[in-house]
Amino acid sequence: MTQAPTNHLDLSRCADEPIRTPGSIQPHGFMLTLSQALRVQQASANLESWVGIPAQHVVGQPLSEVVGEAAAARIAADIEANPIASRPVYLGTVTPPNGAHFDVLAHAWDSLLILEFEAVDRRRAADFRNLYPLIGDFLVKVNQSATIPELSELAARHVRAVTGYGRVMVYQFDADGHGRVLAESKEDGYDSYLGQHFPASDVPAQARALYTLSPIRLIQDANYEPAALVPELNPITGRRNDLSFAALRSVSPIHLQYMRNMGTLASMSVSLIVKGQLWGLISCHNATPCPVPVDKRTACEQLGQILALCIESREDASELQFRLDVRRIMVEMLGHLTKGADFLENLSGVFPELLRFGRAGGVAIVVDDRVLTYGDTPDEPQIRALASWLSVHGHSEVFHTDQLKDVYPAGADMVRNASGLLALPISRIHQHYLLWFRPEVVQTIEWAGNPHGKLASPSDPTQLTPRLSFQAWRETIHGRSLPWHVAEVELTVEFRTALLGIALERAEQMAELAEELGRANKELEAFSYSVSHDLRAPLRHIVGFSDLLIESGGAEDPERRQRFLKNIKESARLAGKLVDDLLSFSQMGRAALRPTTVDMNDLVAACIDKLGMEMQGRNVDWHIEPLPTVWADPTFLHLAVFNLLSNAVKFTGARDPAVITITSEENADFTIFHVADNGAGFNMEYVHKLFGVFQRLHRMEDFQGTGIGLANVRRIVERHNGQVWAASVPGEGATFSFSIPKHPSH
Repeated sequence: MTQAPTNHLDLSRCADEPIRTPGSIQPHGFMLTLSQALRVQQASANLESWVGIPAQHVVGQPLSEVVGEAAAARIAADIEANPIASRPVYLGTVTPPNGAHFDVLAHAWDSLLILEFEAVDRRRAADFRNLYPLIGDFLVKVNQSATIPELSELAARHVRAVTGYGRVMVYQFDADGHGRVLAESKEDGYDSYLGQHFPASDVPAQARALYTLSPIRLIQDANYEPAALVPELNPITGRRNDLSFAALRSVSPIHLQYMRNMGTLASMSVSLIVKGQLWGLISCHNATPCPVPVDKRTACEQLGQILALCIESREDASELQFRLDVRRIMVEMLGHLTKGADFLENLSGVFPELLRFGRAGGVAIVVDDRVLTYGDTPDEPQIRALASWLSVHGHSEVFHTDQLKDVYPAGADMVRNASGLLALPISRIHQHYLLWFRPEVVQTIEWAGNPHGKLASPSDPTQLTPRLSFQAWRETIHGRSLPWHVAEVELTVEFRTALLGIALERAEQMAELAEELGRANKELEAFSYSVSHDLRAPLRHIVGFSDLLIESGGAEDPERRQRFLKNIKESARLAGKLVDDLLSFSQMGRAALRPTTVDMNDLVAACIDKLGMEMQGRNVDWHIEPLPTVWADPTFLHLAVFNLLSNAVKFTGARDPAVITITSEENADFTIFHVADNGAGFNMEYVHKLFGVFQRLHRMEDFQGTGIGLANVRRIVERHNGQVWAASVPGEGATFSFSIPKHPSH
């Protein structure tokens, strides 16, 4: 009995292929699923060809009826001695009454004990000792290989020596799932794929997930006839068996055809797992069927694990050096920026360093009506339009892309020198930006076959078809720059915090108006204790955990050290947020308003979109009535509304669903907006403190925040000659309201 033909399956989507539950196995061995009492629950349909007993006759029988008393007793003893988990365990070699020899693998999965019997020529168990010298030789040579391609080429040679396969490749997945061949070892007569790319469609997402879960997969003969399990369904779950960890698991018929199209009849893949993620594969091909017994597979799996550790080490070292180099440039720039009184002049004075910091072709500063550029940049009108687009689309944090034209339509006219953009807002009030531009890098990618060739046949419109050709196919990619390194983005955020700190210092030094100074003094008196407490707390945490980290420098407890580092990072982030928010509040009273017509429907929608991350995993029910337009500064008003909505999301954290309602009303002179929620609420006895700087009516442990948000709201609304107020019942929610004059002269 063989597996039913697949022409009844709709394989129009790779995600629909049942690769974990194929219902069958490869026939170079047989499978039994057992109960805890070692009674057969299922058997593969090819059982009779291996031991002379039909599969349906052994269901419900003890294991000894299939493999004999001696072999069954041996297996039972091994199972009792070895803890059986999801990963297959080698139990040795057994010989049933018919005289055949089988290596036995066992694992517990899907509510059953799964035994796999692979036919071998030897009577004795596999001797793993013969492979230790090979592993030892690999370990010695690893230290002589400096780069990841060199390490990969060394691993490919060793794996080919172990398996005897004709071609072994090591390839790495990129962020889009495409694989690039880094290294190759092959016999004469095999096509070379070194340096070529395989499209992501060749290894779909669900296959990559399975490679991450199960580190090795063997296909002994691509022309095999699959052997179905009898009965078809797992008797405990009532579904097809999950064979994710089974060595004999049958594979997709699409993949088998893919292999045949490639001229490959045997293949083996070893997963390279780096930091818990599938980094790449060691992929082995042979033109003829080729078995790889369990001892050799184990050696290849160990080689793969060693290679993955070496890759992680090399990548970590490279990452650390890169971060050190970029940080060195940043520190050099900050040293210059603190010397002069004119902040903008200082910033333009470090243009060469800014260019090196962003590995960019050009850099620009946009401040009010001034645009300063250095290097190869778009022209001034293009830069101004880009800054306006960034502001309108709510990019108030660091924004980066290596394909600007794909997200910004006008970017198509700036491809030559601005295919890539890194944008750093240097004010939370104005459209002030520091912009790095990267030029287009035209890439020619050599694919192992046309990546667009995996198309359905017109005569078979519902079935997937594998690629027919693997001949080198070149594709030229336009409109992209070098990608932004994650460390560059993170250090740019850090640079922003430092810049805002310098700007805050300048703002304090340049304060001239007596009325503003008087108001500032009053506010300082009101929240001096809170600032002292809030800002010192994270600094104390940083110092304390740094001391603990130094004291434990020699201890080998990475989990503890990671916890210390995480606490230091979180404390530093909070301190930076406090400084950031204080700067925002300081700027709020001095910045000139630039009012225009503002559609409140669009503004509220942009704020809610910006809150996406804060609402992730939450059930938030928004009730938004149609809202009118107002005459106001859009940047200021965006910040005020965002603060109110952010507070509503935060203080409804314990509600499911959270209900947030936004309404409006009008009178002769004002348009009034209300933001109501069903959250924690507050005691009205303290409402007079609500809009003060660094005033919080709830504990920091219950609701995170710096206490500046509502103070910003009040200052923004009052700058527009409006008013802000709130009403609440503790435990039942709160309503925040503000008014905006209908007439600019009001």
